Amino acid sequence: MTASARRSALATFCVISLLPCLAAAEVTKVTITSRTVIANGEAFGATGAYEKLTGRIEFALDPANLHNKAIVDLNRAAKDTDRRVHFAADLYVLRPVDAARGNGTMLFEIANRGTRGLLGRFNRARASRDPAAAEDYGDGFLMKEGYTLVWVGWQFDVAPPLLRVEAPLANVSGRARISFIPDDKRTAIRPAGLPDYAPLVADDPAAMLTVRDRFWQRPRTIARKDWHLTVVDGHVQVVLDAGFQPGRIYEIDYAATGDRVAGVGLAAIRDAASAFRYRQDLPVQGRAAYVFGISQSGRFLRTFLHDGFNVDERDRRVFDAVWPHIAGAGQGAFNERFAAPGYSSFPATRFPFTDAPQDNGRGSRDGILAKYSPEQMPKVFYTNTPVEYWGQGRAAALIHTTIDGTEDAKVPDNVRIYLLAGTQHGEAAFPPTPGTGQALGNPTPQGDVMRALLRALHQWVSTGVAPPDSRHPTLRDNTLVRATDVLFPTIPGVRDPRSIEGPAEMVKGRVVALPFLVPRVDADGNEVAGIRTPDVAVPLATTTGWNFRAERVGNPTTIYPLLGSYVPFPKTRAEQDARLDPRASVEERYRGREDYLGRVRRAADELIQQRFLLPEDLETVLDHASRHWATTAAVARTAER
Repeated sequence: MTASARRSALATFCVISLLPCLAAAEVTKVTITSRTVIANGEAFGATGAYEKLTGRIEFALDPANLHNKAIVDLNRAAKDTDRRVHFAADLYVLRPVDAARGNGTMLFEIANRGTRGLLGRFNRARASRDPAAAEDYGDGFLMKEGYTLVWVGWQFDVAPPLLRVEAPLANVSGRARISFIPDDKRTAIRPAGLPDYAPLVADDPAAMLTVRDRFWQRPRTIARKDWHLTVVDGHVQVVLDAGFQPGRIYEIDYAATGDRVAGVGLAAIRDAASAFRYRQDLPVQGRAAYVFGISQSGRFLRTFLHDGFNVDERDRRVFDAVWPHIAGAGQGAFNERFAAPGYSSFPATRFPFTDAPQDNGRGSRDGILAKYSPEQMPKVFYTNTPVEYWGQGRAAALIHTTIDGTEDAKVPDNVRIYLLAGTQHGEAAFPPTPGTGQALGNPTPQGDVMRALLRALHQWVSTGVAPPDSRHPTLRDNTLVRATDVLFPTIPGVRDPRSIEGPAEMVKGRVVALPFLVPRVDADGNEVAGIRTPDVAVPLATTTGWNFRAERVGNPTTIYPLLGSYVPFPKTRAEQDARLDPRASVEERYRGREDYLGRVRRAADELIQQRFLLPEDLETVLDHASRHWATTAAVARTAER
């Protein structure tokens, strides 16, 4: 890069406003308020230097347009003189300074509660709210691959500087409802994920607060005189005079005001991606577009697909590839009256579950991808951990079985489903430390497999080379079983997972149980199906997708949401015998460090051949294995004695 070019790229533009050529365009204006070269202009492989753009996108939606009919209460929002609803969202972009050196693909991430996770997930980067220095970009994997990374605010209930959409007010009244589980005793709680919908009536006598110990138990109503709602600094709080008990499930329901048209967040993602892809007058452009979302954001993508948002107002495909990660069979409160998009959405399970249409036995037939013609259909990756199979609100098995759980469902040719065996929802720090579970958190890595899958996805879209076949447990080979049939070893101090409460869905206020199917395990308690990384194929511990609540956070007979367990093997046969542990000791399994590392290398080489691991990541896997071996002796058997 020449000195003059670098000075130009480093210049910060106060405002760049680009108006659309077409008056009817959904994106009406893009304003870039800052443009700077990142990492001091360091080159990321053949792609070269990258720059960061921040700004704002303005949108206009016609409530009468058929493509916008799915947006709840859009027709009740205030309209401008053009009879359209106007709103705006934050924009954040990382792109090659020289676009010709990139791969021409925009990789959108659905910001999880306003944050950006792509760099940590794929670049092994440290956490940073606004990455600037070279070390904030990890090993630069995504940049070296040539992607333009794009984030557009979609969630209204987060505060700046988090990425957000300014959703318009809806002129309606209704009820706000959310459940929460405290981890300690307290008298006042601001429920996580509850937007600040003010009570419609102070001390509303019709408001309800209930409590239960299990999700599907009949709740007990707490006397209205014993609790009240307050608004402190604009935030809604629930105050219980006797105090909330840790580990119990509370649910608040009250008449509220201040509803927002939350579904415009879906349209913001649709219209920004479409505009950047198909228009030539905007500062962000790409020939192709993919989208990735983690957990809440993955559930957003399942809702996005189901509600038909992968088609723009001109009936064009928006994203070529859609990747919901760790979403299970969930959707969420992203497009409804008095929505709570930041809430973990229990229960997140809601029909439909599979991509291809199924009958639900109640007169409805639907599928996640049912609304798309062949030319509108994206490629889809689903990646899940065992947490999404075991968790009450995820029921991941239902994305690849019939709704009654008796047969494997046909997975469409444009879809791949992968289980990341032996991992948890978001991997714990390594080495693991005690937390809110009875066992240590599960640190089994996911990132190496994710990088390989991204490259395979890109090859699928760009060259037509099919990715690896789906790899998940199935009924036909008995690797997917009823939870009550799991033969988990009787490990001293570890609770039996067969007592875990299964999934269900709410149908017209009634609890309807769903099939509780989970991955089968071997004699060590490790899953036998899915993508088995060397940590699982050459184990030093039992790693699960569930973890019971620690005594100190209450209700220890139930699992802590989204946690897995790490239960190290006995080190010696003497230790095994002393603990009455049924699992073979480390000294019986391996002849020493070199034997262990040799087996890890062979397992990694097999994954490389299967395209679940990149050749350039082999040394990272071996380094992790070496550290794992060295720390095994220092890791406590469980978090609680």
